[in-house]
Amino acid sequence: QVQLVESGGGLVQAGGSLRLSCAASGRTFSAYAMGWFRQAPGREREFVAAISGSASSSLYADSVKGRFTISRDNAKNTLYLQMNSLKPEDTAVYSCAADRILTRRPERYDYWGQGTQVTVSS
Repeated sequence: QVQLVESGGGLVQAGGSLRLSCAASGRTFSAYAMGWFRQAPGREREFVAAISGSASSSLYADSVKGRFTISRDNAKNTLYLQMNSLKPEDTAVYSCAADRILTRRPERYDYWGQGTQVTVSS
């Protein structure tokens, strides 16, 4: 079992930055690939970024590539998402998730956090 708790969401103006964190507890954090997903009202859950357990590989959605950076600190059991040049369309609830395999597919992830709200004003 892996427990995940996100933090760092909030309200920011367009063009601003936020850094999300996801604290993990339970089984060995480094054994899991980690992903960030987001869901806006009335829309399906969307893949944002993912990183392998060793941090040697990462994936990004085209919509965030060049603006967002995923990283992890296995010594602190923490996942991060640095979000720069934020746009109003980035507004959503952001959730972290854990899986054994690096993938963009949300249905593959076994463990989820409760989510943190990010709101970008224009």
